[in-house]
Amino acid sequence: MSKNDYDIIIFGASSFVGEILTKEFTSILEASSSLRWAIAGRSSDKLSALLNQLGLDIENERRPDILVADSLDYKSLVTMCRRTRVIVSTVGPFALYGENLVRACVEEGIDYCDITGESHWVIQMISRYQTRAVETGARIVHSCGFDSIPSDLGVYYLQNQAKQKYGHNCQEINTRVVKLKGRLSGGTYASLMNIGKDLSENPAVRKAIASPYCFCPSDHPFSIRQTVHRNISFDPLTNAWIAPFIMEGINVRTVHRSNILLGMPYGDSFRYDEALVTGKGRKGRKRGSRMAIGLWLLMFCTTIPLLRSILEKWFLPKPGEGPSLEEQENGEFCFVLFGDVRGYGKIRCKVSGDQDPGYGSTAKMLAQVALCLAEDIPKICSAGSGEVNGTGGGFWTPASLLGNHLIERLINNAGLTFSIIEEDQ
Repeated sequence: MSKNDYDIIIFGASSFVGEILTKEFTSILEASSSLRWAIAGRSSDKLSALLNQLGLDIENERRPDILVADSLDYKSLVTMCRRTRVIVSTVGPFALYGENLVRACVEEGIDYCDITGESHWVIQMISRYQTRAVETGARIVHSCGFDSIPSDLGVYYLQNQAKQKYGHNCQEINTRVVKLKGRLSGGTYASLMNIGKDLSENPAVRKAIASPYCFCPSDHPFSIRQTVHRNISFDPLTNAWIAPFIMEGINVRTVHRSNILLGMPYGDSFRYDEALVTGKGRKGRKRGSRMAIGLWLLMFCTTIPLLRSILEKWFLPKPGEGPSLEEQENGEFCFVLFGDVRGYGKIRCKVSGDQDPGYGSTAKMLAQVALCLAEDIPKICSAGSGEVNGTGGGFWTPASLLGNHLIERLINNAGLTFSIIEEDQ
């Protein structure tokens, strides 16, 4: 066994997102038969059934190999990692099932990407394994789905456009989610329940993630106070009412980590916030109020064991349940980013996706991240070579490691658009 057996292994292929991701890879293979890949998980029977369902029976030459590995069995994960160059994980909640795989990838110098939105777990992984990842050359990229690619790469794209137009970067960017059509799966709700549980039981972790700069190194120079939307308000940028956006916590922290990993091109006083547009007039205000109250109640219930149990047993979808194929294909999202280059002008861009954000679009984004790691970004593998140049080991963000390579892939292959909004639009 060696890293040359496979280019990419999908771990958790029989999970809800994993199945969509596996289907996406089968489509990719129709155009690129040279990709060597495998799928992995606890049950070979489930994985085999998935491939048969996708028309990849045992005699199909495009059928990927099946590997058995368990997120709670570290040795099995090491064995899996030693056979590939890139691991893609969809196994969550990541705070419960993700650390062993991250550790195995770090120790073996293997590139890794996932779709976690669990801020407290990301902090733990960075603090425990960053130094070792730099030594082994493992490149770890969290949050490669709806959280946080549209935000992270949207800011990266807009900053590059501002630099071209004005010669300077934006000192402030305000992201507004203007369209969001999709629903959450049982796995996502399970992650939310676990986040609430962990934060309620560990005040130190709750305090740590309160800072918008908590993903940054401890010696970061940032001190400017950031805007956090905790209630509804009227937004002059969109001339509409806005409410808190559930992904804001992970997205904002990812954007600030990108800034420092890229060498602070956004500046040390960069401001960034996100909110969900709920509409204009009285109707928009009422909708915003309902959404803000609903989000507060959900997060409150996650911190109380009895309420959490009631939600999980009677009201929330179970892990493995999620939107139908029709719902995935009919979903969509659109972010508008408002940039301010103080003293020079303003600039806006739009980032949109053509499928439901959490599953259809997320699977397509994650697939392109994996391919980008495998094919586009040269890798430095020697010990101690973790310079901020997009090739060394360490914990990266999508924008800081993959940048324009990933934006091009997302536009060409994942149904995303990145475009400047002209002033008269």
